[in-house]
Amino acid sequence: METGAPGGRSTDQRTPLIVVCGLDQDQTAATAETVRAGAPGTTALLHHDLHRVGDGFLDKRVRHRDRDIDSTVELVHGCVSCTLREDLLPELRRLSATPGVEHIVLHLDPLVEPEAICWSLQQVPVDGRTVDEDVVVHAVLNAVDGARWLADASSEDTLADRGLGGGTDDERTIAQLAVGHAEFADAIVFGPAAEDGWTEVRTREVLRRLAPATAWTQLDGLDVADLLARIPDNARRGDVDGAHGPLLRGQPPMEPDSGVEVLLFEDRRPFHPQRLHEALDALLDGVVRTRGRAWIASRPDSALWLESAGGGLAVGDAGPWLAALPEQEWTQFADERRLRASLQWDEHYGDRAQEIVVITHDADAAEISRRLRAALLTDEELAAGRDVWAQHQDPFEWHSDDCSDEDPADADLDPARGSGGC
Repeated sequence: METGAPGGRSTDQRTPLIVVCGLDQDQTAATAETVRAGAPGTTALLHHDLHRVGDGFLDKRVRHRDRDIDSTVELVHGCVSCTLREDLLPELRRLSATPGVEHIVLHLDPLVEPEAICWSLQQVPVDGRTVDEDVVVHAVLNAVDGARWLADASSEDTLADRGLGGGTDDERTIAQLAVGHAEFADAIVFGPAAEDGWTEVRTREVLRRLAPATAWTQLDGLDVADLLARIPDNARRGDVDGAHGPLLRGQPPMEPDSGVEVLLFEDRRPFHPQRLHEALDALLDGVVRTRGRAWIASRPDSALWLESAGGGLAVGDAGPWLAALPEQEWTQFADERRLRASLQWDEHYGDRAQEIVVITHDADAAEISRRLRAALLTDEELAAGRDVWAQHQDPFEWHSDDCSDEDPADADLDPARGSGGC
């Protein structure tokens, strides 16, 4: 079978995969079934249901030619991520090799993030090779409940607060899932609109900024072929960005609308670690999303990764700045990163820079910018030099997580770590 994915992909022999995700289980299931029925050719559907994960099991369904094959999968040493990897990935390979299967629809449980699955397709070997040698991500579709999505995307509720969760160590929030699903999508499928027109308008304005490189449609009357054809050429189609990848894809509206605004904070001088720590509170109220790279004076060799969704904030180690490494070691990093660094290179700081994107829906973006700018080193602090910077109190705890199969040359952060992992 020779297939060509839209958006300028080259023709190849891999089986196209359509990933369907969303928080509302019924709407996501209806979207996945509509896509299965409407996709060209014979399409198989795969779904792992996590509602019995607390009992140590996953329920798996494979639908092919209107036949449902149900089975139970036992958790691998209590880890949802490992179980999905060890069952889902081989199942995708098996379906891709099944005669007559021309497309596969992967219906994700609400707890499973599409970015983690796509990362696993590209990075986790099964029998010595990765599954993306057999399947190619055609599109990621996000089923969005227009009546609830904005409240979920700005919520402080954890999965446990909603009676959900992928394990005792799964501390993710509802906002993380809502925002992560939409941000990684190539197309958004809306269910019934919110009864409150103001909520509907604001939801769509947030999504225009969070996921600008997406096609939109309604579930009622969904035309699968038309939706897939309208996905922009610059959509990600399963591509996973590391911490030094683009902070926004596409061209989001930069002007405020309906109380929704995008703030791009950029500067060359470093943050004072303690003042930055205090300023981060401004990113937790009235903010839907924050993503960014920062450098702090006490750790000039390592980039700090900032990411928030709703009322939850994560801080992590984004790896070394290129300026902190011998030039012969730069080849281990992506060409795009090295090109961007060379174009923005500073005589004093190299590629070190503050680059933070904030999407607000109920906060003063100018006040957030003011607080971040006040956290930068003053002229006097800057002139004191690195020996003094190293003595600044540093409240950030940076650590690495070894539950990962990543190649450091390919990605700085492993999104699979956030899916109820080991």
